[in-house]
Amino acid sequence: MGGGPAGLLAAQRLAGRGWKVQLFEAQGTVGRKFLVAGHGGFNLSNSEDAAHFAGRYGAESTRFGALLEHFSAADLRAWAADLGIETFVGTSGRIFPVAAHKPADLLRAWLGRLRELGVEINTRHRWLGFAGATGLRLRDESTGAGREFIIEPTATVLALGGASWAKTGSDGAWVPLLEEIGVPVVPFAPANCGAEVGWSAFFQEKVGRAPLKNIALRVNDGPAVRGELMLTDYGVEGTPVYALTPEVRAARAAGGPAVLHLNLKPDLPPATLLQKLLQPRGKASFPEFLKKTLHLGPPVPTLLREVAPEAAALHPEALAALLTAVPLPVAGLRPLDEAISTAGGIAFAAVDEHLMLRQRPGTFVAGEMLDWEAPTGGYLLQGCFSTGAWVARGVALRLMKNEDDALPYS
Repeated sequence: MGGGPAGLLAAQRLAGRGWKVQLFEAQGTVGRKFLVAGHGGFNLSNSEDAAHFAGRYGAESTRFGALLEHFSAADLRAWAADLGIETFVGTSGRIFPVAAHKPADLLRAWLGRLRELGVEINTRHRWLGFAGATGLRLRDESTGAGREFIIEPTATVLALGGASWAKTGSDGAWVPLLEEIGVPVVPFAPANCGAEVGWSAFFQEKVGRAPLKNIALRVNDGPAVRGELMLTDYGVEGTPVYALTPEVRAARAAGGPAVLHLNLKPDLPPATLLQKLLQPRGKASFPEFLKKTLHLGPPVPTLLREVAPEAAALHPEALAALLTAVPLPVAGLRPLDEAISTAGGIAFAAVDEHLMLRQRPGTFVAGEMLDWEAPTGGYLLQGCFSTGAWVARGVALRLMKNEDDALPYS
């Protein structure tokens, strides 16, 4: 159930082992969120070493260590190559298809392979819930009649996505269907999203959207994350903000303040920064002085005056402190449907080591339906692929056991 990367890969691996696989997708086409994810650069995975890679999954790092060992970034590259899609490692360590291959090319090749393996793909078929011990209720929405029917699969993989980008079908509408049978679901929360800051109307009008390159960002007294920040009319966004979303959520949930501290010159030693600020300003205006001594042009002077109206008159020591920790109090996170991904979902306590629901043997869960999160940079897609491959392994082991087949599966 579900035609995203987790569901498609599970279908491919099971069909490749000889089982008959039916895939049902509520949207008119499969892979819609997969294609949307490729709009900003088709980042499939990351070349980071195994230990650091697993650590990107936070509280679930140990679990994902096993998942990544089963289906790693190298396995993903080999899988893509088998479909005729060559990949490369960028300077940041991220893995992309070569420029000649667009997201649609990969999906087209993938669907061709699924057809070769005999996977039956049924679009505009909505899952309505369970029926009995093994049945699934479905509605065929491909015609106006909306015929409802029940199927009785030997095993089921649920891969219906999280709750961001609802227009792609990832709307979390499955939650009550799982809760009905007693499966605990952690409430969804936005992940990898922008943070809202209460800018003045003047700042919003004067700055609008503007990038700040080579900065470092931290939440309260936490560790800093490097990258590029984008100032927006509602607040801030960009890779460092996305990476710090869990810390922002945790601080706000604890009832305390969540303040993003922005270091505008993270590569400059404090003593050197102060030395530059001690230079005579002469007749130069504050913006001219910042531009000349530190190469900090617009919109930095406006930003400094927004958070500290007296910035231009600060003593060099105080100005140095401000430049390395510009305070941006977070008023909130962007809405769930704007988030790149979501935290929350089916609690891991509800599944066994094969990601099979304890409440419903024979039903497995993959992808963003599960309660995990990771930053951007290839970790999200890799997580979906790895859970899909792991679930396929679990289904195969169960089916082979049921058939008294002792053949190993890896």
